[in-house]
Amino acid sequence: MKFETTGLEGVLILEPKIFSDARGLFYESFNSRAFREASGLDAVFVQDNHSRSARNVLRGVHYQLVRPQGKLVRVVSGRVLDVAVDLRRSSLQFGRWIGVELSADNARQLWLPPGFGHAFLALSDAAEVLYKTTEYWFAEHERVIAWNDPAIGIEWPLQGEPILSANDAAARPLSESKTFD
Repeated sequence: MKFETTGLEGVLILEPKIFSDARGLFYESFNSRAFREASGLDAVFVQDNHSRSARNVLRGVHYQLVRPQGKLVRVVSGRVLDVAVDLRRSSLQFGRWIGVELSADNARQLWLPPGFGHAFLALSDAAEVLYKTTEYWFAEHERVIAWNDPAIGIEWPLQGEPILSANDAAARPLSESKTFD
């Protein structure tokens, strides 16, 4: 597994070594020892989530204010632009974002440590996203920041208007949101 740093401290891109032949392919999608050596973290994942989205569905920017989640995100069908936003007010990178294309073909994964918001946009007709979390989901602790907040300035490769949940459509800007210290 190859680990790549990004422009945001703690956010990593994981790229597995893929073994393919006439039968198909094989790769190790997660190895706790390799992850610990690359990240310095001994992450324990407690929940796996599976999301299926149609083209132009935009989810996020989501985070849990209490009991924040670290997330390891990958795509098993289709393509997405996966986005991490630094929501740690003590960080010099507060409010900055990075976007990485994740797809079933490139098998890349994105690690977002606790303290980051997460969002993604489906770029293919359908996209299936799997992500492991280091904390359970608690509806009462979930928060959402507006996907189009100009203070963050995420450059979404949209084809028309995004398809949003009611919660995402009603999200407030970063300046009005409670974030991490």
